[in-house]
Amino acid sequence: MIKMDLRYPIGPFEFTEKIQLEMIEQWISDIEVLPTLLKQEIEGLSEKQLDTPYREDGWTVRQVVHHLADSHLNGYLRVRLALTEDEPTILPYDENKWAELPDATGAPVSLSIHLLTSIHARWIYLIKSISAETLKRTYRNPEMGILTLAQNLELYAWHGKHHVAHITTLKKRMNW
Repeated sequence: MIKMDLRYPIGPFEFTEKIQLEMIEQWISDIEVLPTLLKQEIEGLSEKQLDTPYREDGWTVRQVVHHLADSHLNGYLRVRLALTEDEPTILPYDENKWAELPDATGAPVSLSIHLLTSIHARWIYLIKSISAETLKRTYRNPEMGILTLAQNLELYAWHGKHHVAHITTLKKRMNW
């Protein structure tokens, strides 16, 4: 039996070399439905369950939910920067330190569900209003290099599914 790497329940992220329009449409759809999927996965979980790590030395479900809101807010802002500036350099942040802040370790998850829902609604509205050519605009990520807006969509579509899978695999292992 092959043991699943609990860090990467859907596999590690890899950029697609040749992006097709159908892929972009799928990534937009993935980003659009994430808040609903996440809300469904955490619905009915107790405070104790929300404070359960998805793996040993991993974040709790609560931290994962708050992380998604933090991360996707940054992803949305990166799109806006790339649309309004010529290849801006984005500011990276230490996601592990952010996950230890009091709002990530103790705040109700509903706050981040609402934030994520609003961020994604704006993000999708914006993305659907620009051309395929505009998705070639870039920003510089000091940790990843130069990324296009299409790559941003791929990254955040994967990111949402990746973290929802942390929760779904935990629920399955724990029989919740």
